[in-house]
Amino acid sequence: MIAIIPVAGAGTQLRPLTYTQPKPLIPVAGKPIVSFIVDQLQAAGVAEFIFVLGYLGEKIREYLEQRYPELNKKFVVQEQRLGSGHAIWSARDLLRDANELIIYFGDTIVEMDFEQMLNSPNSCLAIKKVQEPKGFGIVEFDQKNKVRRVVEKPKIPMSNLALVGLYKIKEVNQLLDILDHNIQQNERTAGEFHLTDGLMKLIEQGVDFDTCPVHTWYDCGKKETLLETNALLLDKEGYASDDLPNFDNSIIIHPVSIGRGCKISNSIIGPHATIGSNAVIESSIVRDSIIGNYASLNEVVMKKSVIGNDTSITGLRHSLNIGDNTEIDFSG
Repeated sequence: MIAIIPVAGAGTQLRPLTYTQPKPLIPVAGKPIVSFIVDQLQAAGVAEFIFVLGYLGEKIREYLEQRYPELNKKFVVQEQRLGSGHAIWSARDLLRDANELIIYFGDTIVEMDFEQMLNSPNSCLAIKKVQEPKGFGIVEFDQKNKVRRVVEKPKIPMSNLALVGLYKIKEVNQLLDILDHNIQQNERTAGEFHLTDGLMKLIEQGVDFDTCPVHTWYDCGKKETLLETNALLLDKEGYASDDLPNFDNSIIIHPVSIGRGCKISNSIIGPHATIGSNAVIESSIVRDSIIGNYASLNEVVMKKSVIGNDTSITGLRHSLNIGDNTEIDFSG
């Protein structure tokens, strides 16, 4: 079984953070997004990985080489970002004749029964009920509860069951042939070659799909949902730091994740703060935020913030002599 993880996207909704840091390497609860995916698949028994690189791909490759030196991995570059189906097609020479294929897009984190998916007798789609289905690929069922249609971001959704970006494909060559046909014939949807279109043609050709429910789907695509994911994971057992050193004159309000080599003094950290390695924080308050590696914060208050690596932020000092009945507002 081979797993392919497309990580070529530019992460435009997380700019300016993603101008210099690829989204799969953004830390959530102290761990880059791509590491959640690799660790989950390894635990499920997947041993061979293909990563589809694009925007800032060398940084992702460097991280994976250092973090997983023994991992059986190969890299493919998606020269043009022409859609999810095109990303899979870019690795066609490495995927041809594979018995089974796991597709797991590298910008999401899910919690589910991976064994149920891997042991399903047919190809399988991971799905989750959502409130606003217009923004997702959607699965529709027939009267016998059999998958009859998948459609990308329908204008009028006929279902609220969304594809979460995780698939098991048994008919690998058949899917590759369909994707190749779509690309050679320039058959696009909304300007892109979507994987959903390829899956729909598999259904039309008689391929049966099972579905597997996702317990929790963590969306890491926007700042607000990224921070929400960070907080939810820190609240779960096993993610927060539990053996921290004594920081100088500082208060730690758990749960937090604090990397190695950090210097923190005269500060309040937490709750729901993820601090990267070797950060320096002085006389500051940081909560509900993600702070990158080697960041430096001095006399600042950080709430619901995402701060990149090697960033330096210094606040303002005030010496005040205030009389009675005075109102001062520094918020502007």
